[in-house]
Amino acid sequence: MRKAGLPDGNAQLNMKYAATILVFCVTALLSLGLVILFSSSMDKDGQNYPVMQAIWCGLGVVAAVLVAWNDYRHLKKISLVLYLVAVVLLVLVLIPGIGVKAGGARRWLHVAGQSVQPSEIAKIALVILLAHYGERYQRFMAAPIRGLIIPGTLICIVLGLIFREPDWGTTLLLAAVGVVMLLVAGVRWRYLVAPALAGCIAFTFVLLNNETRLNRVKSWMDPEATKGGVGYQSWQGMVALGSGGVKGLGLGDSRQKFGYLPEHETDFIFAIIGEELGLVGTIGVVVAFVVVMICGVRIAWNARDTFGMLLATGLTFLIGLQAFINIGVVTGTLPNKGLPLPFISRGGSNLFLMLMCVGLLLSIARRAGDSRSTLPRSVDLEELPVPQTT
Repeated sequence: MRKAGLPDGNAQLNMKYAATILVFCVTALLSLGLVILFSSSMDKDGQNYPVMQAIWCGLGVVAAVLVAWNDYRHLKKISLVLYLVAVVLLVLVLIPGIGVKAGGARRWLHVAGQSVQPSEIAKIALVILLAHYGERYQRFMAAPIRGLIIPGTLICIVLGLIFREPDWGTTLLLAAVGVVMLLVAGVRWRYLVAPALAGCIAFTFVLLNNETRLNRVKSWMDPEATKGGVGYQSWQGMVALGSGGVKGLGLGDSRQKFGYLPEHETDFIFAIIGEELGLVGTIGVVVAFVVVMICGVRIAWNARDTFGMLLATGLTFLIGLQAFINIGVVTGTLPNKGLPLPFISRGGSNLFLMLMCVGLLLSIARRAGDSRSTLPRSVDLEELPVPQTT
């Protein structure tokens, strides 16, 4: 944790630049997503994917503006309530007759004719709670019980319910975000070694006893040998990327969307971008997400309180890691995990959540010049007395 904060004027200037660039990049990604989604839906007569995506986008933008206009610190009052609501919804989705099962997983609830993923709500609820916890107990985050065991339990409850759906991709994503937030909050990295090893061992054991996921890993290791079976989707995604070349086939001219590439409008929409817009388009998307992460880190670094710093850190890594996991899967760098590409993939719940995250980042940026309401960020936590028995 940094020892000295920037003066208010410098902080506000940094925040202004970061917020402006963030809005520009997100707007560009949203626009590209709507265009590519329209192109991807050409093979589905009568489908209203682009229209519904535009509606969700509009709702998300309105919500982001409202969130940005309000003080993010009010979330501390409802952080535990949001977390409990998210846990209840995650439990409900596992109950037959309530949760909707599709593709071998029970991840959705039907609300007002729309499918909603409780795991999307759980993402932001967990980040808010961890940020509030990290601020409230920041003097004790270097101690193992309050710094690791208690927040670790809160994380594991959510991860366990999401893993049970099953949704391994979101589980790994939230685990990574949780670890980053704990480290930034002041947890000693050596305390995380044993839990991380235990988690890896447990994950490996479950993987070896899950034929579907194990086959995905084997396919990832040898995609050409499994291109006619379990590795068909990944292989077709790489074919789409390869056929696009440097400049692409042209907007709307993708061939893989006509029944060759499954889930081309959701998890593998990055492959369609590569096919239609080529290497130039895909690099542009990657650069946009890198810039989004840089802006998020700048906002976190210049936040005027610990809650804002931890909240911005969690939201930034939530967006960035999800994007790079998706891109890694499509390019064959990672095994298939089934995570949408933020701001671009079809899916109302995820799009709405991502825009809410952007709104919160903007709210933190807008209040860079406010007076500090918590322990000054200029104090090094290691210099504070920490009870050894907690």
